[in-house]
Amino acid sequence: MTGTPSSAATSEAYVLGVDSGGSGLRVALGRVDVDEPLFTAVCAEPVRTGAGGIDAAHLLEQLLPAVARLLEQAGGEDSAAVGSLAIGAAGMATLGGRLRAELPGALAAALGVRRMALAADAVTAYAGAVGQRPGAVVAGGTGMIALGTDLTAWHRADGWGHLLGDSGGGAWIGRAGLEAAMRAHDGRRGGSAALLARLHAVFGPAEELPGLLYPRSDRPAVLASFAPEVAACAGADEVAAGILREAGIRIAEAAAAVCPAAGPEAGGGGEVALTGGLFRMGEPLTGPVREELARLVPSARVTTGTGDPLSGAFRIARALARNDLRLPHHPTMLFVETGGEPSGRA
Repeated sequence: MTGTPSSAATSEAYVLGVDSGGSGLRVALGRVDVDEPLFTAVCAEPVRTGAGGIDAAHLLEQLLPAVARLLEQAGGEDSAAVGSLAIGAAGMATLGGRLRAELPGALAAALGVRRMALAADAVTAYAGAVGQRPGAVVAGGTGMIALGTDLTAWHRADGWGHLLGDSGGGAWIGRAGLEAAMRAHDGRRGGSAALLARLHAVFGPAEELPGLLYPRSDRPAVLASFAPEVAACAGADEVAAGILREAGIRIAEAAAAVCPAAGPEAGGGGEVALTGGLFRMGEPLTGPVREELARLVPSARVTTGTGDPLSGAFRIARALARNDLRLPHHPTMLFVETGGEPSGRA
């Protein structure tokens, strides 16, 4: 399925990859024929999300000045020639309607770019960790989502937020650790004195925790901030170790649900790449993931993803410029515009 780069695509000098997430906007500028970005920029303010979804105007307010700075760094008479662009955004699948409606025209007018992709951040995480091969990725941080493809369609599991899912993610682990600490505070079965001590050190008196936590609009992040404390206690505390084992099992279940069907193209289950800050916890978490996946999908190969969503967006932009984008198009997961009709085929 590998396409042949067209002369029109390769003559255009630059490609842009963009990652929009909870910590802000990141932009990478590079060339079609060079694997790695030449320059990157960071906009620290996260793109706003309102009743109408992700705010396209606010994204453009940050993106266009950042691109201008990067193009100035690159220099040269052809510095305005942007051949393709890919944007990965948290919430794109469910809140990206305004981006898909407004960005293609605005970016074509501002940058002259005609080839662009608007992707869910799970898709750019996949492209960064796995590339354009069949397989699956688990993106773990505050939340957790699994995404897989056989290169004909996308398959998603979890990523439903801390109230409905994200099972095994940072907020899930942190909440389970805090519950175990509160059980110890109350003298109930299943408590952990070690985690109670860490609760006191991080948040103060246990009885004041509900008042600190419940009014917060960033509750998932606050819960996830306790996940490293659970990991730090896991070596000596069986309750903490049990929380990480259960998290690993839940992550493996999500990964198994999206693994490509066994076969020659999928490599008999394919690669499952673990990516994101969650997996810095190491063996106490990744060990149970591997063990449970070996039971559920014996032929799957678990790897540690080396590329992040920004590198994935950059890879998608380069593939677009070379007419070699093999990842499946989708109306909300990977929306592609190539200068004519938009392509959202599943």
